[in-house]
Amino acid sequence: MLSPSCRVFARQLGQRRLLSASRRPARKCALVKSSIAIIGVSSAIAAAYFLLPDPSRSLPTHTEKLLSPSHFTPVTLVRSVQTSPDTKLFTLSVPPELIPQDSQQFAPIWSVFIKDDDIQVERPYTPLQGVDENGHMLFWIKKYDRGEVGRWLHSKQSGSSVEIRGPLKTWTWKDGTWDDIIMISGGTGITPFYQLLHNVFSTKNGFDGRFTLFHASKTPEDLPPASMMDFLNDLAERRPDKFKFRVFVDSLGGQPESKLPGELTCERIGKSALSDALGLKSKTPWWKGFSRSPTAPMVNPDRKVLVLVCGPEQMVNTIAGPYGRNYSQGKVAGILGELGLQPHQVWKL
Repeated sequence: MLSPSCRVFARQLGQRRLLSASRRPARKCALVKSSIAIIGVSSAIAAAYFLLPDPSRSLPTHTEKLLSPSHFTPVTLVRSVQTSPDTKLFTLSVPPELIPQDSQQFAPIWSVFIKDDDIQVERPYTPLQGVDENGHMLFWIKKYDRGEVGRWLHSKQSGSSVEIRGPLKTWTWKDGTWDDIIMISGGTGITPFYQLLHNVFSTKNGFDGRFTLFHASKTPEDLPPASMMDFLNDLAERRPDKFKFRVFVDSLGGQPESKLPGELTCERIGKSALSDALGLKSKTPWWKGFSRSPTAPMVNPDRKVLVLVCGPEQMVNTIAGPYGRNYSQGKVAGILGELGLQPHQVWKL
């Protein structure tokens, strides 16, 4: 038999257990309510992302106004040519009377947004040769598994209507600013550089300096279409004093070497190739190299050099360092950082 003090303790213990048990459903209910609230907020955020109007989605469509970044213009897909299993050349036709006459809007590198009107998403693409007097724009576009607009465009047939807005300047440059412009591209990242070269060498626009283009692809089959390669190779042959072109592939992909294009290197773009293109020299005189490690090389201070990089994000990271927040330039890192280039000498497209 329990003593009075023990009986009091037992009653208190029983009451605590009953009180604890009575609180469990309330706590569980509170947790369920919290979970429902969190799910509700998350769903609302997701719904807002996909359903609320994006500023560009709500832009109007005009059929009689000049091309402009502030509205969409219907154009016609007049031609679609398969160039590889996942790339095509597209020709869009703009009514000539809708093309702005101010040439400054189209130079030196510019793009237009193409809209997938099924899900109201847009992506920027670079016309390879700008826009001609007939209103034709030529694009080389790759289809990615997660690329909504690219997949949508690849499904379109000739005669389809497509909405675009632009032109938008991708990079601003004036002749006389640079002595050497070195361009490094991967995949369809070659398109802005092709446009720049086409603009400079196919028109009356001149350039007092020199261009170098290093382009990388996984295999020879992934290289740009023959029409693009022919223009670049021919330009390198005709103007060796103004333009140098090198192609790099990760592997030959089983293709015989006898069928490979001109100057093709089976390796990735690395420090050695970039050092040669930049004409780098060591800061440390050779006779001091025996006593201490040489410092980073330096670009000839008498020449104004700019390196432009455009391609898959992993390649950009390796060559020039990652982008900053919201695709700002970020710091110069990667191979170019190791070679001592400064922010004013590097631009990531």
